[in-house]
Amino acid sequence: MSNDRPMWIANEHVTASRGAWIDSEDPATEAVIGRVPAGGAADVERAVAAARAASTGWRYTAANDRAELMHEAVARSHAHAGQLVELLTREQGKAKPEQEEEVEWSLTSLRYYAELGRNGSGRVIPSGEPETQLNLVLKEPYGVVGAIVPWNFPLLLLAWKLAPALAAGNTVVIKPSELTSLITLEWIESCFGHFPPGVINVVTGTGVDAGEALVAHPDVRVIAMTGSVPTGQRIASVAAPMMKHLHLELGGKDAFVVGPDADLDSAADALAYSALFNAGQVCTSSERIYVPAAMRDDFAEAVTAKVATLRLGSGLDPAVDIGPMAADRFRDKVDHHIRESVGRGARVLVGGGKPERTGYFYEPTVMVDVDDDHLIMQDETFGPVIPIASYERFDEVIDRVNSHPMGLGACLRSSDPLAIKRFYEHVKAGTIWINDPLTDNYAGPFGGMKLTGGGRELGPEGLETFLETKHVHWDFSQAPKDWWYPY
Repeated sequence: MSNDRPMWIANEHVTASRGAWIDSEDPATEAVIGRVPAGGAADVERAVAAARAASTGWRYTAANDRAELMHEAVARSHAHAGQLVELLTREQGKAKPEQEEEVEWSLTSLRYYAELGRNGSGRVIPSGEPETQLNLVLKEPYGVVGAIVPWNFPLLLLAWKLAPALAAGNTVVIKPSELTSLITLEWIESCFGHFPPGVINVVTGTGVDAGEALVAHPDVRVIAMTGSVPTGQRIASVAAPMMKHLHLELGGKDAFVVGPDADLDSAADALAYSALFNAGQVCTSSERIYVPAAMRDDFAEAVTAKVATLRLGSGLDPAVDIGPMAADRFRDKVDHHIRESVGRGARVLVGGGKPERTGYFYEPTVMVDVDDDHLIMQDETFGPVIPIASYERFDEVIDRVNSHPMGLGACLRSSDPLAIKRFYEHVKAGTIWINDPLTDNYAGPFGGMKLTGGGRELGPEGLETFLETKHVHWDFSQAPKDWWYPY
């Protein structure tokens, strides 16, 4: 199947200025399913110019009208849901039920911010001279937002940026991952084409060619990006001289702690989901597992039994639990982490290899006897691996959770209120899950601490990041003040 898609700029199809293309593969079959333009600086310039031209009109579009346009995008997305899920599965790979959830979660984000965007645009504060003065705090859009989106949740993580940026009155230039550009173009063109030209634009290409040009463009005032720490650091260095507002979510190495009182069977079920959802290609995947030493063997046995039942295959197969990884280079990284740990004394209980089949599959893996200094406990693995370590004391495990330089999320399985309170008060992570991992609340902020970048998506905080603050001090009189010169 060939599915060549041009870029989308000012509601028009645009091919790359240099005529080059990027192949998009089905990771389950390794077959090319389409191509997108390999855009560069000239294409970014065209898209930013379109967004800048549309910026004033969109900023002064009534919030109620912006909300209705966003709700219309939701309705169109529902009408196209079958096609979106099909293409999303073919291009990204995860199991179809997970793709259906991604589409619905994305639309929930649009609904939420459509309504939040008409809730207010600032506040009135008490004035120093209330009879003759008015003080306002205004929340205003920045202008043009650059949204750099990863491949693991190409619609959801776009929606978490696009929805609040639009609701705040900004225009947007999207740079999707080159691995999932087809689905991004399909969604924007089929479901957002009713927006005014230039409000939403998509430039495809690599990070080096298109992404860096977007970050470096002086008319792009906000960069919202989900990706790796090195990519975020590069973006920060390019954006710093222009003092751009950066909204960065830079991955994680989340801990999953089994409390001494936890039920092992239900904890094993929770862990299998939180570690293996989307083949472990989730920034909040459970990648560091800590279990009381006395419970380690029983817990590892329960997790291994669960993982051994999971079915690996194409995400389009309704019998499949875990789809392929997105690309061979990511699979190689997982394999390297496992081999390094095994070489240092860890044991593989199930999985641990590439199956003999077409596609970028990796067997879901459970490991024990891992230490905190192993690569698999330090570097973000981003794959279907469950490395289990043991601990002796609860205070000790909190220190070990906090020892990692990233702090996106952490999960505790426990019913002990004292342990739970100590955990959420002392663990340095942006989201703390007690018993229910990887669950988002659209009214609650999502983001991390430390090297994870500090940005927040979802909730009112997700809208605030696309608004800048202005203080207006208005005196109704032009009369001189007693404290002016001369003293």
